[in-house]
Amino acid sequence: MMGFIDLMRADGHTVESIIRVLQSQGVKIAARTYRAWKNHEAASRTITDAQVQDAVREAAWETVVAPTGVPRRKLRPEGLYGRRKMTAFIRRTAIATASRGAVDRAMRALGLVGVSRAKTIRTTIQAKDGIRAGDLLNRDFTAPRPNHTWVADFTYVRAWSGWVYVAFIVDVYAQRLLAWHASTTKHTDLVTTPLRMALWERDRQGHGVHSCEPTPTRAPSTRQLLTPTSSPGKGSPRPSGASGTPPTTR
Repeated sequence: MMGFIDLMRADGHTVESIIRVLQSQGVKIAARTYRAWKNHEAASRTITDAQVQDAVREAAWETVVAPTGVPRRKLRPEGLYGRRKMTAFIRRTAIATASRGAVDRAMRALGLVGVSRAKTIRTTIQAKDGIRAGDLLNRDFTAPRPNHTWVADFTYVRAWSGWVYVAFIVDVYAQRLLAWHASTTKHTDLVTTPLRMALWERDRQGHGVHSCEPTPTRAPSTRQLLTPTSSPGKGSPRPSGASGTPPTTR
């Protein structure tokens, strides 16, 4: 479009007359837009980012000649640097005034991601037989009334002392957090403890819940906890102060 306007101006037409004709044909453009484009100068940040990107590219890759004589690019060890180490390297070897933001933008544009030595956390480990637990809700996370459907999950958060796992139980209808429990390990008690707390609270309010059929996918401690005939002395214990028949869940 700008090239067309330049061509018409070379034939002696003014910018305003060309714009009027274009607008009458449905082209949305203004004269000030054309003049701003003609007088446009690259911002200082754009120029700096381009310089930093070239420096990061030179630091991350090198050109080597294969035995066949074909040159190819090879990633250098510096290409595995993170943002902080790459910023220090660029300031030391190429551009002393390179900012962390400019290096970060350059690494994102070039697809560079630093290698981290931090330990990764896995919350879901597939069973050896490859069989997944059945979807009891069929992806329907709605309920007609409170305490009809409970869902549970656990996640992890980073703390100064390391990774902490948090398990919680939520009422689907009320979106109420019924119970939660934090631990530094992923043992069975991480998920059974909040379940015991939620069942005890439900029983303390005088509202029993229906039993759910034990399935092979549940852990033995969970099946004992959900068994209506279990007692505080057998199976999974309940918190002190609980009375009456042990509640079950649906």
